[in-house]
Amino acid sequence: MQLSASNGVGEEITAGTGPVLVDSSERQRAEEAARDAERAKDEFLATLAHELRNPLAPLRNAVQILRMQASTSPQAQWAQDVIDRQIDQMTRLIEDLLDVSRITRNKLELRRERIELTKVVRVAVETSRPLIDAGKHELLVTLPAQPIALDADLTRLAQSISNLLNNAAKYTEPGGHISLAAERQGSDVLITVKDNGIGIPPEMIPRIFDMFTQVERTVTRSQGGLGIGLTLVKRLIEMHGGSIRAHSDGVGRGSEFQIRLPVVIETTSSRADNDPRGDSRASNPFLRILIADDNQDAAVSLGMLCQITGNQVRTAFDGEEALDVARQFHPDVIILDIGMPKLSGYDCARRLREEPWAQSVVLIAVTGWGQDDDRCRSKAAGFDHHIVKPVEIAELQKLLLKL
Repeated sequence: MQLSASNGVGEEITAGTGPVLVDSSERQRAEEAARDAERAKDEFLATLAHELRNPLAPLRNAVQILRMQASTSPQAQWAQDVIDRQIDQMTRLIEDLLDVSRITRNKLELRRERIELTKVVRVAVETSRPLIDAGKHELLVTLPAQPIALDADLTRLAQSISNLLNNAAKYTEPGGHISLAAERQGSDVLITVKDNGIGIPPEMIPRIFDMFTQVERTVTRSQGGLGIGLTLVKRLIEMHGGSIRAHSDGVGRGSEFQIRLPVVIETTSSRADNDPRGDSRASNPFLRILIADDNQDAAVSLGMLCQITGNQVRTAFDGEEALDVARQFHPDVIILDIGMPKLSGYDCARRLREEPWAQSVVLIAVTGWGQDDDRCRSKAAGFDHHIVKPVEIAELQKLLLKL
């Protein structure tokens, strides 16, 4: 026997052996709860990344200061290299953590431009070189003699290749062989990363690009990571209009990853890099710089780096102090942390933009907040640039040289 009745919202509830349909209001509440949980997760990841980046900033600055002192002690050089490598590793893990959220929300965005494949490979190798050298591996890079142009995001594409190189270095016994090769195939370029490492079991090949998948997690081969590197690579390559495949002859027989990307077909007139601006700072090479950060170690260490390169520097440790110092110092550049007490970096920037003398001042947000929404907020507040902690001093210097 089966009974039926209307629930008042247009759905039928059946009793007996038939199915029971869920009330639409309950379904709506469940969907809202799921969305709230997703938002809470994203906010947690963004906050966690911000808090983890903050202590990395003064550490990176301190290492750069030590390097500039040109210590000849082998022990000091070794210690600096270790700290530098671990900061890089921590930074990569933080970015991977945030990319999980971006992937699940389809919020990964590419900043595409016309770039040469050789530049992408150079950046990727430079990024992975410390890990490759630490494993005493031999790396062989083979590129076509003719230039290959891509319509790509340099940072993201280099990240993809670097992730493959990092995996090869981590899962190959010390003294192994790694190769990175590229060849033009019609309208595509085929990029291959190959190693003679631990290999991939046949049953893992179909799942190798799944989120949180790692081939082996034994204590003796624990290499760290979040198990999302290959997922990121696959998504980024597909966003570039390409594809990736994995191959291995089995355990202990190495691995091979092949990336296929479309190339830019050259026209008869190629674009020349003829920036007419030149070095606008040639006649006035030094700047007046104000650095404000409530993390005093971060502010002081970044200030020391800027002073070493010949600039005049003042520091402040909260938003109100930054305003007071700026009004007296009239800097050319103001570097502001966002999450400062008394007055946030956003509010400080807005107040500065209201003052006539500060209209031409270059405002740089240096912060642990690095989501796309954070960049939009800093731009709306009046910032000219947004740099995520820890600051790469080379990146900052390159930016300052353009002013």
